[in-house]
Amino acid sequence: MHDFTRMMNNLQKTAYHRWMKSEGIPVLETLGVSDVRDVRLAPWRRTGGNGSFIHMYGSEGLTGMYVCEIPPGGVLQPEKHMYEEVIFILEGSGATEIWQDDGPKHLFEWGKWSLFAPPLNTWHRLVNGSREPVRFLAVTNAPLIMDVYRNPEFVFNCPFSFSDRYDGQREYFEVGNKRYRVGVTNVWDTNFIPDVGSALIDEGDEKGEGMKLTQFEASGNCLIGHISEWPVGCYHKAHFHGPGATLLGLRSTGYVLLWPKELGPMPYESGHEDQVIEVNWKEGGIYCPPGGWYHQHFNTGSEPARHLALRMGGRVYPTGFYSCLKKYDDAVMTSLKDGGTMIDYDEEDPAIRIRFEQLLEKNGVPCAAQPAGNP
Repeated sequence: MHDFTRMMNNLQKTAYHRWMKSEGIPVLETLGVSDVRDVRLAPWRRTGGNGSFIHMYGSEGLTGMYVCEIPPGGVLQPEKHMYEEVIFILEGSGATEIWQDDGPKHLFEWGKWSLFAPPLNTWHRLVNGSREPVRFLAVTNAPLIMDVYRNPEFVFNCPFSFSDRYDGQREYFEVGNKRYRVGVTNVWDTNFIPDVGSALIDEGDEKGEGMKLTQFEASGNCLIGHISEWPVGCYHKAHFHGPGATLLGLRSTGYVLLWPKELGPMPYESGHEDQVIEVNWKEGGIYCPPGGWYHQHFNTGSEPARHLALRMGGRVYPTGFYSCLKKYDDAVMTSLKDGGTMIDYDEEDPAIRIRFEQLLEKNGVPCAAQPAGNP
């Protein structure tokens, strides 16, 4: 874990890290969290709720994250900011008000597992109208913005309105119905998802048999996400990409294997088993693979697995620094032999399949994965 220690020592010198510390709430530094709903929170004076930052090793200064809780019947302070943000409701129900300085207020309601993105630098306020606490997870690109400007006053109080992103449209937070395919990627343009757990996901087995995956792009952001699902007794093909992608378990249980790409596609066979990291996941579990690390998701539960990923790398508004990390857009869905960053089943380390089958047998779950040796 020495590489992670060095990474965190460097990140602690950044403007973003100094700002987190100044907010007076816990800062959890980790590779993964078994259940984000159990993270310890403390009163957060600026927001009016309770909160905690989660600083993932794999974010590498590209994305940031926090958990916030709104007490029963409570309201957070209105805020706007010059960084993008995607909010996912972990527990509870309520509503959000959105407005520009010179525009009308619009309100939309949400519940457990709803997802939305306040448009850049718009005023927004979250309201808990229920008798139970609301807890949500937010992923941002605040580290980039804070490290560039190094001035929280500017970040939170810039008067500019990005009317090209949001101009007070009443229907802005209705569910989008525009879906299309770019290369091998299924894209959904929507600024609001009422329930990520029941959202329609498109077929696409490039990362594994029975796999479903839909990428969503919200509020004109570079910060986007995708929803994936795969069957009982199956697992993803290993792949790597850039940093900053946070994955959240929504359904079933399993684990993820992570190892540096420099170890090659067969870390066990080459004698580097001690450098492979295993992180268990379940509903509420989060993890963030470092950039350039292979990672492979396994479903060892008795129901189809569903994950939410929040990350950079949009198709509608791509960022050059992220695109340059890959040979081309579909690299994570293209095998190594064809120039991509994905390990096909016939190229993977045999020990990976053996361990998976042993865990399935222990859990009484039949293996439905494609036979080893088949591409």
